Amino acid sequence: MSKQTPKKLAKQVKKLEGRVASYFKENPKSLINYKQLAARLEIDDAVERQILAAVLESLIKQGLVDEPHHGKFLWKGPLEEIQGIISFNRSGNAFVETAGFSKDIMIPEQFTWKALDGDLVSLRLLGNRKGSGRVKGKVIEVIERARETFPAVIFKNEGRFYALPDNHKISIDFFIPSDKMNGAKEGEKVVVKLVEWENMRLSPVAHVTDVLGMPGDMKAEGDAILAQFGFPLKFPSDVEKECDAISHNITEGEVAKRRDFRKTLTFTIDPADAKDFDDAISFQKLENGNYEIGVHIADVTHYVREGSALEKEAQNRATSIYLVDRVIPMLPEILSNQLCSLRPKEEKLTFSCVFEIDDKAKIHNTWIGKTVIYSDHRFAYEDVQEILEKNSGLYQNELKAINNIAKILRTDRLKSGSIAFEKAEVRFRLSDDKKPVDVFFKVQKDAHKLIEEFMLLANKAVALKVGKKERSGDHAKTFVYRIHDMPDPTKLKDFSDFIKRFGYSVDFNTPQNIANSINDLLSKIKGKPEQNIIEMLAIRSMAKAEYSTNNIGHFGLAFPFYSHFTSPIRRYPDMMAHRMLFSYLNDGKSENIDVIDKLCKHSSLMERKASEAERESTKLYQVIYMQDSVGEIFDGVVSGVTEWGMFVEITSNKCEGLVRLRDIDGDYFIYDQKNMSIVGQRTRKAYALGDKIQIIVVAADLESRRIDLKLV
Repeated sequence: MSKQTPKKLAKQVKKLEGRVASYFKENPKSLINYKQLAARLEIDDAVERQILAAVLESLIKQGLVDEPHHGKFLWKGPLEEIQGIISFNRSGNAFVETAGFSKDIMIPEQFTWKALDGDLVSLRLLGNRKGSGRVKGKVIEVIERARETFPAVIFKNEGRFYALPDNHKISIDFFIPSDKMNGAKEGEKVVVKLVEWENMRLSPVAHVTDVLGMPGDMKAEGDAILAQFGFPLKFPSDVEKECDAISHNITEGEVAKRRDFRKTLTFTIDPADAKDFDDAISFQKLENGNYEIGVHIADVTHYVREGSALEKEAQNRATSIYLVDRVIPMLPEILSNQLCSLRPKEEKLTFSCVFEIDDKAKIHNTWIGKTVIYSDHRFAYEDVQEILEKNSGLYQNELKAINNIAKILRTDRLKSGSIAFEKAEVRFRLSDDKKPVDVFFKVQKDAHKLIEEFMLLANKAVALKVGKKERSGDHAKTFVYRIHDMPDPTKLKDFSDFIKRFGYSVDFNTPQNIANSINDLLSKIKGKPEQNIIEMLAIRSMAKAEYSTNNIGHFGLAFPFYSHFTSPIRRYPDMMAHRMLFSYLNDGKSENIDVIDKLCKHSSLMERKASEAERESTKLYQVIYMQDSVGEIFDGVVSGVTEWGMFVEITSNKCEGLVRLRDIDGDYFIYDQKNMSIVGQRTRKAYALGDKIQIIVVAADLESRRIDLKLV
């Protein structure tokens, strides 16, 4: 080895110090001698060995290494333990996203320990003893399981029963003792509960809690999706008992405490198949020529008392879940579909925001408080749309006046920087046995926008009432806000670069410019082939909305104050808002911010899980719908690219499938992350996000919920 300058030598010592520390942190209980350590670090140069000896002396002086026996060394310094959520891929390797690292920390399969997909884990950095490459780690503890129950299919091996999880990111089987099968038979889809996992060499032990049915049965598949994300399949008996004990009568004493709207024209506007109506609109013209428009919301917290089993169950669920074939309500149906639902021709207890507003949509007065209403009519969106378009029908003048105000409110909102995402939603028409027979797209029209604007108005009014300080120096009381942060500049740049290939440009220099540019872009792409992919990527470039006590405003709506108040039947944060608002209107003291913030975080988490469950349900129905199309050719658009293939959205029905790289003939394709494309190594042929291609449907696999495609 050539002679080292002092500067180079110091650099080499520092680098070797890091490698030695990394080794000891990976093996904190290892008692090792100098020669063994040199071998582990692959040091065979005589000078490097001398440097290693000096490094060990230095670490001993720093108190980081101990020498309990002569010539044998043990780590006594701190261990770099990091917490994060672990995500597995199908190969068995995993990744943990943590603060302070630009990339996920990779966990090789042999170091995942007893972690399962989604668990909160503590890991120790393995480092990179070669000095370069991806940061790797080793799971040392499972802090919190993401779930303890798993949908699975029973199989038998050598006379013993096992459960194979539906989730392909869980690569282990569960052993089921024969007396814990709960009546399940081989081949059936079940829910199992993890009981113990003591020996890493053996399968974890689980018990069957629910038998769902045979794979392919639509109810069984839907229940499996709910179990996959930890949602309960039924309400506990104590919750049902509490529901049965609730009185359905509205007493005169209760009416006397409320503002009475029973003689004011009131109606609901909802989807044709809706059963829970949690909002209603009232309308009357005042003597001064202005309108009084009331937004009336089901008074759920009048029936669901704090500390009750009902309350705890709603808190735990946090949201209703909307699968393709059913709704899993947050509250039992006796509440969600009957007692709290603002059904026509029935008196109901409500919590309301009442606006005095003129025909230019200027608000002159806002009143918030408890009310009682009588719904005169139940409209479906289609009914209202037809009345607005034909200018004739029930309550046509009232609906027309409300719609004109809603249009002005929307125009003003967009001018103020609100972003107008209107992505078409895919819906399935189902047969009597819940099989998909057709696909259609739900598009927002004036009837939908009318309701949306007044719900936004009420949510904003409630947040403003609690959150706005009357005087500087005042402290706003604790409240639950619906917040939406500014987009990540890196994501915006990637999005800007992507749309350039379609000939579009955007200005993202200021928040106002971001909103204006995206609205302008959404207008330009309407009806064009690239519309869906650009809308999808625009949404992905935005931050995720969530619940918080820390009001940073709502970027997407351009509202400095915004909450969720209008859907307490299906969202727990709305129930929280109702309780706190009513307390504050009656001079109640501010709620404990730590308690409310914890509930906000739980509600945000459950909302994300519900969205994932809803996406899985859509994927399931897409697979079933496409089973009759195997062998057919379709036009499609590349909607995603990964290192194992590209996703393609079929233009005619929005179903999405995968073209695997290994199935593309004529070349060897690799993933180009920077350009969001896959590229042939020999031909340089590239397929990029947004490209129009033709594909043939190869398979629609129900078990993996995947549609396999091949390029034509």
